[in-house]
Amino acid sequence: MDTTTTEKEAPILQNRIKLIIQRWIRSLHIKFEWAHVLDEIIVKYIIYKLSKFLKGHDDGINSVRFSADGGKIVSSSQDKTIRVWDVASRKQIQIFTGHDYWVNAAEFSPDGNTVASCSYDKTVRLWSVESGKELMRLECDSNWMWGLTFSPDGKYIVYLDNTTIRFLDLGSGKEIQRLEGHSNGVLCARFSPDGQKLVTSSFDRTIIIWDVKLGEILRLLKGHSDSVMSVQFSPNGQFIVSCSADTTIRIWEVKSGKELKKLMNHLDNVIDVKYLQDGQMIVSCSEDKTICLWSVKSGNKIQTLNGHSPFSEVY
Repeated sequence: MDTTTTEKEAPILQNRIKLIIQRWIRSLHIKFEWAHVLDEIIVKYIIYKLSKFLKGHDDGINSVRFSADGGKIVSSSQDKTIRVWDVASRKQIQIFTGHDYWVNAAEFSPDGNTVASCSYDKTVRLWSVESGKELMRLECDSNWMWGLTFSPDGKYIVYLDNTTIRFLDLGSGKEIQRLEGHSNGVLCARFSPDGQKLVTSSFDRTIIIWDVKLGEILRLLKGHSDSVMSVQFSPNGQFIVSCSADTTIRIWEVKSGKELKKLMNHLDNVIDVKYLQDGQMIVSCSEDKTICLWSVKSGNKIQTLNGHSPFSEVY
């Protein structure tokens, strides 16, 4: 496909997707207070798909994340760089260089001033968005650095080092805690809204809910028959949603650890899943080339957006 022609068609594609979303909202009588969240999720996905037109990376892109205000994108690549882009102008505004091998993941701090990255070069690094300078570097034992996430208060980072979950204090630059409980590589880690709990998922087909302060396992959730690709707490922190390579999405109660619902409709690996703002709807994406919207209360699929090539995350 000719790149120039595709670039010209990109704004048209975005407008078409926005029209689809508006029809969803009208036909489903979606509540006004979170209708914009659905719009934002899908539009961000479209921007992500268009990120190949944000020219700069010389090799495959491993991750794309948005800042909390939605104004910036950070991308990590097999070209060993991390780049920051302005969403409105689609222009690169910063580049971080220093990693010696593929950069697997990069994520903004809650305030958007810092980016954390992890790489197969066995390092976790912090970067200043404003200056582009490396602020901190942590040498690790393993090159299995699948992902990382900031705590809600931005004071520390959790990064995934094979089967170990490690906590890096940003004030001291030292590891302050490690959690071990999974028997295979950890794929995802997310904090509860209050930062008191952490939920992790793994190739070992399990989900673990941790007490962050005590460093202890609160619940071990079993039910998926294949790798659990992603997990997230509900906005009120009382439930967890998970998705798996077994093609299912499951909702769990945090307090009891019980599986409450199993959502089935995707035809291939479900790569990511997110609660919408009021906790009443879930949006998922899959390698079956669809985005699905689900009702938490009924467990039923409400709508499907078809026709996309496989993608990795709902941002």
